[in-house]
Amino acid sequence: MMLSFNSDRLFKTAMFVSGGIVLAVVIGILASLIVHSSQALRELGLGFLVSSTWNPVVGKFGAVPFVIGTLLTSFTALAVSLPFSLAISLFLGEYFREGRLSKVLNYMTDLLSGIPSVIFGFWGLLFLVPLMRKAELALNVPPYGVGILTASLVLAVMIIPFTSSIGREVIRLVPQDLKEAAYSLGATRFEVVKNVIIPSARSGIAAGILLSLGRALGETMAVTMVIGNSNFIPRSIFAPGNTMASVIANEFTEATENLYLSSIIEIGLLLFVITAVINYLGVIIMKKLSFEK
Repeated sequence: MMLSFNSDRLFKTAMFVSGGIVLAVVIGILASLIVHSSQALRELGLGFLVSSTWNPVVGKFGAVPFVIGTLLTSFTALAVSLPFSLAISLFLGEYFREGRLSKVLNYMTDLLSGIPSVIFGFWGLLFLVPLMRKAELALNVPPYGVGILTASLVLAVMIIPFTSSIGREVIRLVPQDLKEAAYSLGATRFEVVKNVIIPSARSGIAAGILLSLGRALGETMAVTMVIGNSNFIPRSIFAPGNTMASVIANEFTEATENLYLSSIIEIGLLLFVITAVINYLGVIIMKKLSFEK
């Protein structure tokens, strides 16, 4: 009895310490970003958040083009990837749960999530960019090849495994009794998927979508290679642009002047805040979906 009590207390202490370490790390990251971007916060103020001019030569720094580029690429990638992710989740979680084909597809999906982002960047440059140029010529728009849409398509391929893998697992957890009850009432397979499986698994699917969105918001290397790296607000989805992560990767080593470096770090702080807000909203949505089951 004493041993059990000590084990429970030790486990509780370990969990408390682990949670405290995680909280301390997050607070430390936030504090470090605030301290090192203090000059930009002090000198640029709210102008940094509303200005669309980024010109280090004349000392003008505005984050609007990068915020727009980040949100455009992330949500476009999410919209493109979601139908494929949901289809893969249903295929592997409901229609082909076992068998050789299922094992192969499960392995390939998991493998896709482990490919380094620079490989996706090379794939985008060598394969996707030429295709985009041909498509843009056919649509009579400037044939950049690189741009917001190209980066979004690369991101879409990168985030498919995150949504599909979580969706697959939560679909497999839907109680068999619920499905059999629907079948006994005369429901078709499509009706069972639509009215039983997806509503039961929607909170888990939402968690996968949130994870994918977080991955898309912070992706750096692959996006940097195919987005065009233009510090202007994109005029169309085909135009070159920049994200907050890509501008940090491109210009951090060049930022020798104090205000320039501080502005780059403030972009990192802004990305941190945007990611935290989106994650918080996602948690609220997941709780609401779970409550409405």
